[in-house]
Amino acid sequence: MKNSEVGEENLLNDERFSCAIKLFNSQEWYASHDLFEEIWHETNGLERVTIQGILQIAVAQVHLERGNFMGAKILFGEGLGRLKRSGLPDLGLDIKKLCMIVESRLGKLHQDLNPTFTSLPVISKKVGR
Repeated sequence: MKNSEVGEENLLNDERFSCAIKLFNSQEWYASHDLFEEIWHETNGLERVTIQGILQIAVAQVHLERGNFMGAKILFGEGLGRLKRSGLPDLGLDIKKLCMIVESRLGKLHQDLNPTFTSLPVISKKVGR
């Protein structure tokens, strides 16, 4: 798709978007990041910010798996900052739930605790859509 074509409606119909969500929810963080990044490069507007926030959370998980807690803190924080931005399109996803999970994991990291026993980030469809 060309940059001018990719808006929220097109994203929701893009099978790569669904595949990226499935990879994310299967804890295939790196592959999920790569696919979201591909979509991100083709996206304009506020949808681009939503995609970037999600892919940053995927990369934060990669950092956690590799023991890079500082990298995870930074990327969780950046992803949250983007996803909590006012007026951001949710792309049919429960962004609030994702943010709550990430905030919990980030809180553990800020306490110098390993967030292993907190919920893993998941992307759910928004109820009512």
